[in-house]
Amino acid sequence: RAYFAATIGDRGDDFFAHFEDSWTTVLALHDAGTCRFHLLLSDTGEVAGRFNLLEVEHGTANVGYRLAQHLTGRGLATAATKDLCERARDEYALHTLNALVADTNRASQRVLTKNHFTRHRPATAQELPGKPAHWYSRPTDYAELSRSGHREAEGPPKSQQCPSIDGDATTEIYTDVV
Repeated sequence: RAYFAATIGDRGDDFFAHFEDSWTTVLALHDAGTCRFHLLLSDTGEVAGRFNLLEVEHGTANVGYRLAQHLTGRGLATAATKDLCERARDEYALHTLNALVADTNRASQRVLTKNHFTRHRPATAQELPGKPAHWYSRPTDYAELSRSGHREAEGPPKSQQCPSIDGDATTEIYTDVV
């Protein structure tokens, strides 16, 4: 909890005290299609992170993700975000993705820029209270990315596989939460 609170904000004690109620709300949002929640699983089935599409409407969504602290620095967040962007286009027919990132969260900024997101405007104090932040965005269409000048945007990635968490083979990138 402290690890995430340092970069993306703490959900507060009330969230954890009433987690079952929060989980019920999450499942309802997923079922309604206004949010799409995915899990990153290790080779052994351990939950290693979550990668989500939030506030899905009119062909756009906000990207949100968390990765276990002991798994950072291995390219997992970059690979899983790449997969999420492709799912956004192919499975959910989204054309634009946005992400809100604290200015101090350099790791998430790198993940997003490696996935062709560009920084485009400062966040308001209401959007991320207590932390200076910026919005990043990207189109999901490869042709649009190429027109925007992004390298390596000419087609699907060469590999759909995520680097391994446990050191064996590859890691299954997503399993739907529900």
